[in-house]
Amino acid sequence: MGWSLENPDGDVETKKATVSPAAEDYGQEAIEAIRAGKVIAVPTDTLYGFACDACSAEAVNRIYEIKGRKHTSPLAICVGDVHDIKHYAVTDHLPHGLLDCLLPGPVTLVLTRGESSILEKSLNPGLESIGVRVPDCNFIRVIARGSRSALALTSANLSGQPSSIDIKDFENLWEHCAYVYDGGILPAGRAGSTVVDLTKLGKYKILRPGSAKEETVAILERHSLLEDGTGD
Repeated sequence: MGWSLENPDGDVETKKATVSPAAEDYGQEAIEAIRAGKVIAVPTDTLYGFACDACSAEAVNRIYEIKGRKHTSPLAICVGDVHDIKHYAVTDHLPHGLLDCLLPGPVTLVLTRGESSILEKSLNPGLESIGVRVPDCNFIRVIARGSRSALALTSANLSGQPSSIDIKDFENLWEHCAYVYDGGILPAGRAGSTVVDLTKLGKYKILRPGSAKEETVAILERHSLLEDGTGD
């Protein structure tokens, strides 16, 4: 699908989606789309992702449809600030200061949802854990803050296809998004975030090495966490 129209202000429109710069001037537009239950495509500090309101079952289902993804594959969430995580997952067992050392950054933390989580039960039903991100990317954090909810976040590609570091990588999916936000070619490569399980007291387990494994492990071990499964 080609770019059909370029406006004087730099926006590029396709038949069903508008491509705009990933700049704060467009933040309110993105926030309103999220609140309306729509799916948008945004850059993060690792890859381009599809985002929607994590508490809207209809919007979450839309992301699964766009990606051709099985509902048994869980979605992570993105929040605007580290202090927001406690509303969605259990953090009391973590060493003091750990979250602030890891985040914002290219890391997904898998935590227990717990009874006090305000996440909708329809997100990743049957799973007691949730992957949480605070990307080191101002634009998506502005959107998360303004939406007053968590964003469901997943890579902007068809399931099983290479991840996207340029909006042209998923041009065939633009028409399914309310807006596509262009942050240029992302420099982190296609490895995505480092995924680490922190559900167990005093333990960590790297579930996906991602783009920041060495730095992440160094921070975890500096906070006296031990690798899960080593016999300790």
